[in-house]
Amino acid sequence: MEYTTLKGRLIMPEYGRNVQQMIEHALTIEDREERTRCVNTIVNIMGNLFPYLRDVSDFKHKLWDHVAIMSDFKLDIDYPYEIVQEEDLYSRPEHIPYKHSKIRYRHYGRNLEKMIERVSDYPDGDTKNELIRLIANQMKKCFLTWNKEVVDDKKIFDDLRELSNGKLDVSEDIFELVETRNVLGKKNNRKTQKK
Repeated sequence: MEYTTLKGRLIMPEYGRNVQQMIEHALTIEDREERTRCVNTIVNIMGNLFPYLRDVSDFKHKLWDHVAIMSDFKLDIDYPYEIVQEEDLYSRPEHIPYKHSKIRYRHYGRNLEKMIERVSDYPDGDTKNELIRLIANQMKKCFLTWNKEVVDDKKIFDDLRELSNGKLDVSEDIFELVETRNVLGKKNNRKTQKK
């Protein structure tokens, strides 16, 4: 009796040992045309294993790439597509540059800091006032996600002043923010509606 553990490692287990053995058999065929026909049949069989993926773009191309990978890039055939190269298969993607600047208040996040910078450069007027009101309300919502208790509007406007380096010096008398219970109440209403 042959144990599967003694048969060697499967390179792509999703296709199973039979497909792996078919590809190994194709490697032993000496005639190039016959080998190409054999691999073409193997690709069709692989496609039949996952019929729901046939509508995916580049499905056949992926199958041919998988054949090349399963043969350890040793198949000498005429590929209908340009297959992935072995050195490209295990290469790491390029490093994504992240900003390493410090976030003053993590509960507000970097995006709100950027918005505050942009709004502080706006000319005075109704547009700027509306943007300040929206940002202040968003700051209150962000603050409440971290601090589930009541948030004082004065604290929000002090943080807004600090984050804008004094450019947005507004008081709580001018802008009325959303009530804390309304912000927290909306979240609770969503939970009850889902049930």
